[in-house]
Amino acid sequence: MIIRDKTNSFKLLFAWHGTILPKVFLALMFVVFISAVLVYMAARHYVSMPEVPAIGFTIFGVILSIFLSFRNTACYDRWWEGRKLWGALIANTRHIIRDTHVLDDMVRQVMMYRVMLFTHLLRDRLRKKTYDFEDYQVHVQLTEPQWAILYSHMNPPQYLLEIIQKDLAGLYKRGEVTDIIYSALTKHTVALGNIHAGCDRISSTPLPFSYSVLLHRAVYSFCLILPFSLESSLGVWTPVIVALIAYLFLGLDALSAELEEPFGVQENDLALDSIVRNIEREMLSSLGMTLPPIISAHKGNLM
Repeated sequence: MIIRDKTNSFKLLFAWHGTILPKVFLALMFVVFISAVLVYMAARHYVSMPEVPAIGFTIFGVILSIFLSFRNTACYDRWWEGRKLWGALIANTRHIIRDTHVLDDMVRQVMMYRVMLFTHLLRDRLRKKTYDFEDYQVHVQLTEPQWAILYSHMNPPQYLLEIIQKDLAGLYKRGEVTDIIYSALTKHTVALGNIHAGCDRISSTPLPFSYSVLLHRAVYSFCLILPFSLESSLGVWTPVIVALIAYLFLGLDALSAELEEPFGVQENDLALDSIVRNIEREMLSSLGMTLPPIISAHKGNLM
């Protein structure tokens, strides 16, 4: 996620890193090149291209704008819903910090470390990556068979939640916690499971492929016919105007594709590493443990 200085409007105007411009730069330069060549050839009377009918071009542009707006809204909704789910995860871990004080210190510590491990596993599942968490093995008190299953399980976060719930049930059966405490702590595991399911839904259900391809092709087709429609009326200003219009349409198309997958590692995706680290720091602080360093933004990008 890009962290920017909102007070410097001039710097924002000429920003390059973290913007959508690098992703569409080659296509944009190609369209500008066509415009420049067309203007030059028309000025030298080397060629006389028939003008694209204005009414057809206008209708095409209006329809494309409407569908691009719809797609960008849908993609931003996915991005924002993902952020709300991880915000709910932060809130739920804070509830766990407070509500687990009724447990024995050792039992509370194990549960807190398991919740921290859950956030790591959920992040890695969404990003389709696997990291080594051997440092957690001594704290989460999983048996060797359980640890082996966790690494090979089809859904590691769900398996870890199952272990947490099983141990809570064991505490209740042995009379170490009351039914009220058991019910309160169970609500937190249910909330974690709901957040997990919501993130899985976003991750596993992208926008329909045919819809995205249709809009992608329409945007590039529109940008390619721009010079032929505007050259006769704009003259030498054609490359400039074409560049501005093409940047808008190509940029919206590329931005929607990036926001569609909010859990990735691109510049505008959610900063899951930072969120997981902040959860770790808050829970370790409650346990009185040494805190890992804060994850800082690198070149304005917070992962």
